[in-house]
Amino acid sequence: MTSNDTLARLAAVIEQRKGGDPDKSYVARLFHKGTDAILKKIGEEATETVMAAKDGDAKKIVGEVADLWFHSMLALSAFGLTPADVLAELERREGLSGLEEFASRKAQQRDQEDKS
Repeated sequence: MTSNDTLARLAAVIEQRKGGDPDKSYVARLFHKGTDAILKKIGEEATETVMAAKDGDAKKIVGEVADLWFHSMLALSAFGLTPADVLAELERREGLSGLEEFASRKAQQRDQEDKS
């Protein structure tokens, strides 16, 4: 079993639960509250991840990153995206230096602004 399988299974559970009863499902509750609630949770989890990393506690870091990934997957679902979309982007970037990839994004952004 691969991590791709784990992410795909979790994405399927999210899809299953997002339209459910908000009183019985945390996922349904966040979707019922709307995208802003999901995005707020991502911000909270990102902050908690940073704090856990600053503490240097490996167990806390893993737990907080898991929370961050989970809530990020809710956002992906809210925008009709999947973990596979993110993995494809990471695969596209594989082999590029971080500086090359950053420069490529900047160039694309400039091209889009020039077209506007």
